[in-house]
Amino acid sequence: MLESIILSLIGGLTLFLYALNYLSDSLKAVTGERMQFYLNKFTGNLFSGIASGTVITTLLDSSSAVIIMTIALVKSRALTFRQAIGIVMGANIGTTISSQIIALDVGKYSSVLMAVGFLLLMLAKKRLPKNIGRVLLGFGLIFFGLYVMEESVAPLRQSPRFAHWMQALENPLKGVGIGALVTLIIQSSSATVSMIIALGAKKLITITAGIAVMLGAELGTCSDTLLASIGRSRQAVKTGIFHLLFNVISIIVALILFNPFVQLVSAISGNAPLERQIANAHVLFNCIGVVLFIPVVPLAERLLNQLIREKQTIRQAA
Repeated sequence: MLESIILSLIGGLTLFLYALNYLSDSLKAVTGERMQFYLNKFTGNLFSGIASGTVITTLLDSSSAVIIMTIALVKSRALTFRQAIGIVMGANIGTTISSQIIALDVGKYSSVLMAVGFLLLMLAKKRLPKNIGRVLLGFGLIFFGLYVMEESVAPLRQSPRFAHWMQALENPLKGVGIGALVTLIIQSSSATVSMIIALGAKKLITITAGIAVMLGAELGTCSDTLLASIGRSRQAVKTGIFHLLFNVISIIVALILFNPFVQLVSAISGNAPLERQIANAHVLFNCIGVVLFIPVVPLAERLLNQLIREKQTIRQAA
């Protein structure tokens, strides 16, 4: 039984990760160069930058893709580090939209989206309907991959060993560690949060453990953006480090106030299903983190500017 569960889970996860990349590429094809134009146009101040990062991440369904694209734009001097700060913070909010959609339990209808998308892709003559077909097919594959993961873990309800392991994740530090490790391996916080939601849908994880692993996913997702900043300009490196700093501080605050945060999620969610409560926790954590961090942004910006100076500034100082 264990072998079939693992194989099904790997299959569903692989399909989910492929669908995420496929959907991101498809949406980039629809938006084209306009995405870069809007990023540059609507990031005049911190709040417009946060709004832009939220909207674009919602569209692309990948905070990592948006932040990596932002780092590339900062390197090419199309964006400044100050503009990038708002986009990074907004990307953390935008990525929570997908968890809300996933918690709707739309996996059973994924075949409809895949069928409509495939027909548009194959039969449409014009570019726009074909691109819409790609987007629908991508969403359908995401939901189907999630559905496969949900069904694959269902037999684990009868496993005392698995139940004992999941209870251990109620320790916030252990949960954060596991969430960070899984995200580091699969390079997708969305996939990690989706797996937590899938476990919640089958009542295989508690809200406490789910929130702890979710916090770990937010830490693990910093790895790919840090890698993307290696060898880039000083401004681009500061963007990658700001993402890490923002997430680490938010996670530390959440761990300090872990029990009150869990109670807040439960109070807001009411009698909602467990998967919905986990999705709500994802939204609350990122939104509260952005709101609390806004007053600290000028200090963080000055600190990073001091620590990572431009080469010209160093010569002048010498």
